[in-house]
Amino acid sequence: MTSTPIERKRNFLFSMLCGAGGFAIFSSTMSKTPVLPLFAEHLGAGPQIVGLIASAATVVGILTSAPAGFLSDYVGRKKIILSAGFVFASAPFLYYWIHAPWQLAALRIYHGFATAIFGPVAMALVADLFASKRAEKMGTYSSATLVGRFLAPLIGGAIIVRLGFKAVYLFCGVFGAIAFLLLFWLPNNPAERSSRSGDGFSWKAVREELRQLFGNVPLLSTSMCEAAMYFAFGAVETFFPLYAIKIGMNAQQVGVLFSVQIITIAFTKPLMGKLSDRHGRKAPIIGGLLFGAAGVACIAAFRNPVVLAAILIVFGLAMSTVTASTSAMVADLSPKKAHGSSLGLLSSIMDIGHASGPIVAGALVAAWGYETNYIVVAAIMTTVALLFPLFVRQIAAAPERA
Repeated sequence: MTSTPIERKRNFLFSMLCGAGGFAIFSSTMSKTPVLPLFAEHLGAGPQIVGLIASAATVVGILTSAPAGFLSDYVGRKKIILSAGFVFASAPFLYYWIHAPWQLAALRIYHGFATAIFGPVAMALVADLFASKRAEKMGTYSSATLVGRFLAPLIGGAIIVRLGFKAVYLFCGVFGAIAFLLLFWLPNNPAERSSRSGDGFSWKAVREELRQLFGNVPLLSTSMCEAAMYFAFGAVETFFPLYAIKIGMNAQQVGVLFSVQIITIAFTKPLMGKLSDRHGRKAPIIGGLLFGAAGVACIAAFRNPVVLAAILIVFGLAMSTVTASTSAMVADLSPKKAHGSSLGLLSSIMDIGHASGPIVAGALVAAWGYETNYIVVAAIMTTVALLFPLFVRQIAAAPERA
């Protein structure tokens, strides 16, 4: 079937966004997994300080993602995405001047602006472009970024072993710069003609939108499920490397295990999105959280690298199942002109979970050890999964058509 010029432009935009997203996330992930907790510990940080440093970038997302998404509804997606690209390109080179834990925390705050802005606005752009296959396309875009997330710990772990911590950040800077350059080639979003960018700014309209947004209980409940998933992810990605080193593994092996997890998410997320488009959003969200909780709880019981790899695969599959449905459901529950603010709010709430994961896990590890930490994280995920149906009794009507 021959595609129309609009469809070709739409597909080109989507391809460019996937490519830039892959390089950007490769850069940002390599800067933290597995290097960040190891580098922080090398600088003299204890478990609780490691947790705070790991959360610094994510805390930025709590405060930044929603405003960035909201602003993109008015000024257009491309301008906001380019500002994130500049941070991706510049932040990695600043790690060369880090000599103390507080400096590392400050730089992580700056670096955090990149993903805090880029993530929700890019997803809003995908939601603008696709309606009938929204979860599938969101899953495909996410998988493109996960290619970078998969390669980052694998390559980063090998670089640490051979060249040391700071060599990792040179690679991060190179690929961050490539992503920034690719973003300049993005055409204007063809969907923007139907967005708010020509409506002008009105504080009355802003207040009304915020009232509707924060009064949307199903949207907020869906966002809480994603926050619970990322709470567990933050706890695992921060303290699993230290746990693995403690039981006799090295940084390169840890990188391989995280890469196995990420490639599982990358390969399964488009499929999970397709299933969500066909069969609904609620069941995958609930089932994925429960499945993920079981995986996290099992980490404390095993020390064999092969078994731990299998557990991380289970966790990755659960994560792809949950997140393929949450972002699509949030887009379904909001009008097209508010995709940026809705997905920005989702990202901010998700970042609350992601940021609190390492902080809570750091306190648990310091007080009771790694095993108790994983059990508590699994219990929190289970509780959120069981409460979700009480707040979301109806799924949104069929997604709007582009």
